[in-house]
Amino acid sequence: MHDYKWLNEYCLNRFGSAAALEAHLPSPESAQQLRKITADRYLSTLALRVFRAGLKHSLVDAKWPAFEQVFFGFDPEKVVLMGAEHLERLMQDARIIRHLGKLKSVPRNAQMILDVAHEHGSFGAFIADWPTTDIVGLWQYLAKHGSQLGGLSAPRFLRMIGKDTFIPTFDVVAALNAQNIIDKVPSSKRDQAKVQEVFNLWHSESGRPLCQLSAMLAYTVNH
Repeated sequence: MHDYKWLNEYCLNRFGSAAALEAHLPSPESAQQLRKITADRYLSTLALRVFRAGLKHSLVDAKWPAFEQVFFGFDPEKVVLMGAEHLERLMQDARIIRHLGKLKSVPRNAQMILDVAHEHGSFGAFIADWPTTDIVGLWQYLAKHGSQLGGLSAPRFLRMIGKDTFIPTFDVVAALNAQNIIDKVPSSKRDQAKVQEVFNLWHSESGRPLCQLSAMLAYTVNH
């Protein structure tokens, strides 16, 4: 596999200057900023990620004000009380996307947020304190304890809220494949650990957050 020096030089050559490269890289939120995010905003973003999966994002986003209304502003204490009959009524509401499986995921994820808050003080503290050197462990936690958060949904949710993570997109997987690290989307714990190890090495060499390394790696794929 290539070291960070190669990755950096490739991206500098592609963009022409360090300033141009930096302009194309994301930045994560600080731990303090993640702690300040309230539980209702975490739940709203979780739900938004679930509904965006497999659907046109602009379609989901346009309907989101209605989702905020029917889910009580995504207050977990209120959402968790929504039973089957309530969700069935939402299936008749044309203002929202009527997908029963996705609708059911909202109170389930509300319960996860409340459970985590009970154990860790707040969901924001839990997210902020999780070490990025084991970010795949956080993916696995969310997929196991949450609802409809498998595949790329957990890392995409983390990127949406600003938690530092890499995302194994098509381009990232293609770049890792080119370096003989993995040959497919890392869905197993073994493959995820292998990719985590590589990103940890590049982070130790560069000091860059995972999200920037992920973007830089994607830029090495020619289109």
